[in-house]
Amino acid sequence: MTITRLRSSHPTTPPVHRAAPARAGSGVPGWLVALLAVGTGLTAANLYYAQPLLASLSGVFHIDTATAGGLITLTQIGYVVGMLFLVPLGDRFEKRRLVTVLLAVTTVALLVAGTAASFPVLLIASLVSGATSVVAQILVPFAASLAPDHARGRIVGRVMSGLLTGILLSRTLSSLVSDVAGWRVVYLGSAVLMALLAVALYRALPEHAPTTGAPYHHVLRSTVRLVRTHPVLLRRGLYQAAMFGAFSAFWTTVSFVLTGPEFHYSAIGVGIFALVGAAGAAVAPLAGRWADRGLARPMSGAAFAVAALASAVAGFGQHSIVLIALAAILLDMAVQTTLILGQHTIYRLDPAARARLNSAFIAIFFAGGALGSQLGSLAYRAGGWTAVAALGAVLPVLALLYWTTEHRRARRAAH
Repeated sequence: MTITRLRSSHPTTPPVHRAAPARAGSGVPGWLVALLAVGTGLTAANLYYAQPLLASLSGVFHIDTATAGGLITLTQIGYVVGMLFLVPLGDRFEKRRLVTVLLAVTTVALLVAGTAASFPVLLIASLVSGATSVVAQILVPFAASLAPDHARGRIVGRVMSGLLTGILLSRTLSSLVSDVAGWRVVYLGSAVLMALLAVALYRALPEHAPTTGAPYHHVLRSTVRLVRTHPVLLRRGLYQAAMFGAFSAFWTTVSFVLTGPEFHYSAIGVGIFALVGAAGAAVAPLAGRWADRGLARPMSGAAFAVAALASAVAGFGQHSIVLIALAAILLDMAVQTTLILGQHTIYRLDPAARARLNSAFIAIFFAGGALGSQLGSLAYRAGGWTAVAALGAVLPVLALLYWTTEHRRARRAAH
């Protein structure tokens, strides 16, 4: 394998060692793209295994629905912490070793979660596993760095399709496993998967040298500086925060609806329902192509409108499982579209700082997701599913209104 040397814009930056393209088309071998997709999917799934278990955990630990929903919120807060303080290390340290260390910590945290005797212990373990599951967001910019410019959107879209499929299928897997073997096996089984994934990635990933030699605290400060330097980074982060807030509010509370008096679903039934959302992952490769064709702005606006429509459908169709399922598919497609378009946009801002750009982007929108989870739980307790649907509609409408300001500025610049 030949090695290409790229020079960072940072004056003290060591050269980047980059795997040479395996073929002229995509620049990245298909098996490596598949492994990266599987890796991102498995690690991101750790954030969502608990969503269909909330009703069960409420009974096991004798807590109310709002308290149980706090498990999702705290896991996502952990993810934000990891994005802010761990993902920037992807620009500072060799990525393969960093990924291995983080997966080892994730494995231990999941083992603790699976053996937790009290809800506070489960919360702490979930906070840690959430923080170290940011491996997914180290692998995505890793794939972007390996891909040539003309194919970056397609490669990122394929890897992200694995991540998004993992997020969506995690609910089904969690429901099925917990129904057959209990909720603890969900966490213990994921611990085994993380250990196996650590070995596979360490053996398969090419070495990728750091893109900066700056001290860690300088790297953290530079991450904050990137938000100020690139207004589009903050804008895309806020777009996705609104979308992910609606997404999290929906999926955090829908299990209460499905297991309630209207539908009487079992844990397996909730898991099967979660499969319908997986259909939304099919849009990921398309979103990558839209990004490569320069359609990020118009398709983002369309996605905001679709997400608001999906929440309205969910609210008006609260007595129809078909309409709720349709809403889930539309919402997942919209959220995935804006996510991939956003990542493609920010990766072009500074090739030498992709891990830090991704860190700021994901941290901003996962903060929105954590807020959406908690607000969704509170809305459900206060006003039922109708209140959750209203919340889910308002958030993408706010993003759409913000998007119109971008459109106006772009037209003024053109004139």
